[in-house]
Amino acid sequence: MANFTWEIKRELLSIPPNTEREQTAAVSAFLRTCGRAVAGAGGAGFEFSVEQERIAEYFAGIVEARFGVRTELKEAVYDPKRSRDKLTFRCVGQRAEEILEACGFYVGANGQIADGGVIGLIHGDEETLTFIRCAFLGSGSCTLPRSGSKTGYHLEVIFEDEGIAEETLELLERVEILARTVKRGEKFVVYSKSREAISDFLSLTGASSALKKLEQLTEAREESNRENRVGNCFSGNADRAAIASAKQILAITALKEKGILGRLEEPLYTLAMRRLKYPTQSLEELAAGLDISKSCCNHRMRKLMEIYKSEERGE
Repeated sequence: MANFTWEIKRELLSIPPNTEREQTAAVSAFLRTCGRAVAGAGGAGFEFSVEQERIAEYFAGIVEARFGVRTELKEAVYDPKRSRDKLTFRCVGQRAEEILEACGFYVGANGQIADGGVIGLIHGDEETLTFIRCAFLGSGSCTLPRSGSKTGYHLEVIFEDEGIAEETLELLERVEILARTVKRGEKFVVYSKSREAISDFLSLTGASSALKKLEQLTEAREESNRENRVGNCFSGNADRAAIASAKQILAITALKEKGILGRLEEPLYTLAMRRLKYPTQSLEELAAGLDISKSCCNHRMRKLMEIYKSEERGE
């Protein structure tokens, strides 16, 4: 499941935003996850950095389709840890300021840029899901439990701004996806460890193949858990049966040493001798060997144990 995040993102990349409002929601999500507003000598603008070229192309295509502006590659820095380039694209100037303002940023006369949030920009489920989808493309990840490890279900999206993380939580609640927020270093993470919530996320955002893989994994884990419970049940029953057998053998041996065993009624004597001969057999197996019912065998064994206890008490 190491590439599960990319499997989800590959599916999400096949779902373009259809309307201008959805495109604006998409750009807003990218700017607040893998992007940032910048101000310099060339004026206000924005940058975004990604590792996958397909995500860069997806974002750049939406910006051009919605605003008629092309973003330019600023730099490609090789990351030795990930063995790939980190691509940074930049857009500055008057049109870039217009894009920022359309996406909820305020550009002051002095070049200062403030984030006004996204809640007021996004209306309706389709725009909400577009924002959620593109936020995950920008900085999201998802891991599933691995065999032999303690990893569990975990989905997250990382933000630089606490307010945007809280607003994203509100957007998730709009479509009934339950999540939480936590601060991690200087960043803010919207996350869920609920299999049900992750399933809802995949279903609503359109990652159907990833959802199918999640369901298959869940089914396999539940089957394994059922087998473990059954095995533990059998093991527990076997342990209890072994303890009971040991107690019975101890009691019968004591009765034999005291000369009491030979004075018992024939049915009790026969059962006692069979238990000594077959110490590992269950009551059901003992009963089958004596051609009696398990209930009858259990009744006779209880009588043997009562006789032993009476002798121990000196009655």
